[in-house]
Amino acid sequence: MTLFRYALDDLGSGSHVHLSLWRNDQNVYMGSGTSSKHGISTLGREFMAGILQHLPSILAFIAPLPNSYDRLQPNTWSGAYLFWGNENKEAPLRASSPPGTLDGLVTNFEMKSFDGSANPYLGLAAILAAGIDGLRRHLPLPEPVDTNPNPETLQRLPASLSESLDALHKDDFLKEFISEKLLTAIKAIRKAEIEHYTKHKDAYKELIHRY
Repeated sequence: MTLFRYALDDLGSGSHVHLSLWRNDQNVYMGSGTSSKHGISTLGREFMAGILQHLPSILAFIAPLPNSYDRLQPNTWSGAYLFWGNENKEAPLRASSPPGTLDGLVTNFEMKSFDGSANPYLGLAAILAAGIDGLRRHLPLPEPVDTNPNPETLQRLPASLSESLDALHKDDFLKEFISEKLLTAIKAIRKAEIEHYTKHKDAYKELIHRY
């Protein structure tokens, strides 16, 4: 497991996830023809828009410990504000293309909020559910931010597990994709983690032994 931010004077590390969409062996996330914008297809933009809209609540899945939020701070290359960007290291969602990709096209996007303490199955399930919701509702993707994020114009993502858990309580889209019993259990576990860290101020030092 990668420890997200064991030393508070360091940037920490994450378990970044790269995603693309494929149909019949073709990358349908990448833009082509008149549907392309920012090098991304309509499907790709709607999928990203769903993830962006639900990111505050799915952080409870992909950043599941209080210490996770020590990494998700401004100017730490992990994404502290709700936006996406092209090759912007401060964006939680970052459009990405490997060397050799045609100019202007984007082959995949990166989610930088995911960390090593997350259950990868539940985390990816939450991400995919959010993307599917974006496709179903044809959500529009906002314009990218390719400069250092301005806190006066952008929404701050949850700065603690408590805040992301609050967002999850208010955002019930996952009930369709994840059983209510499992969702209730996840919320209870997150609450227990919050209580543990509240009672034990140096609990983050135990992570290397617990996990």
